[in-house]
Amino acid sequence: MNVEILKIEKLTHDVKQLKVEKPKGFTFVPGQATEVAIKKQGWEEKKRPFTFTSLPEEDYLQFVIKSYHDHDGVTDRIDRLKIGDQLILDDAWGAIQYKGKGVFIAGGAGVTPFISIFKSLKESGELAGNKLIFANKTAEDVILESWFREILGDDFLSILDKEDLEGHFHGRVDKEFLENHVDDFSQQFYVCGPEPMIKAVNQNLEELGADAEEIVFEK
Repeated sequence: MNVEILKIEKLTHDVKQLKVEKPKGFTFVPGQATEVAIKKQGWEEKKRPFTFTSLPEEDYLQFVIKSYHDHDGVTDRIDRLKIGDQLILDDAWGAIQYKGKGVFIAGGAGVTPFISIFKSLKESGELAGNKLIFANKTAEDVILESWFREILGDDFLSILDKEDLEGHFHGRVDKEFLENHVDDFSQQFYVCGPEPMIKAVNQNLEELGADAEEIVFEK
């Protein structure tokens, strides 16, 4: 499916939000992703997974995409695209879906599946009682920080690995941090980020009493 880029917005130094056409009859569940390629010669077969950050009922699709400029890859190319350029989309897929109130733990661009979920919960009035722990290297890496603070209030916890700044915790989402900031390990957990982080967080959650069946992550 070919879709045209309608709007491009810069969110951080290396993250852009792309609004694109929505094919007729296209459906997805908040948290799901699709394979995306660029409709340009030599790039049409190079597919990468990106999460929808719009709501299923909206008449457009939206993606929040972090660009990696250290090599000439798909995200670097996407960063150079302009309004009117086209992307190629597949059908929706993905294991991260909302299963009830809980704690969302994200590392960097791993927060993207949670954006659509939080938008959906806000729309339906079910956001209260959900918490987001968002880990990044520095403050300038925090995607949609003001939006998360606005909708989640004290249930938004930003933790920075490389900076110690007011308004943010400092360090990593390790066992001690989880122990100090999660009051109930029998609830639902949603984890998304780099693979080593997912593995470490899941292990710590289980050691602290979380049920492995209640931890949702992309396998």
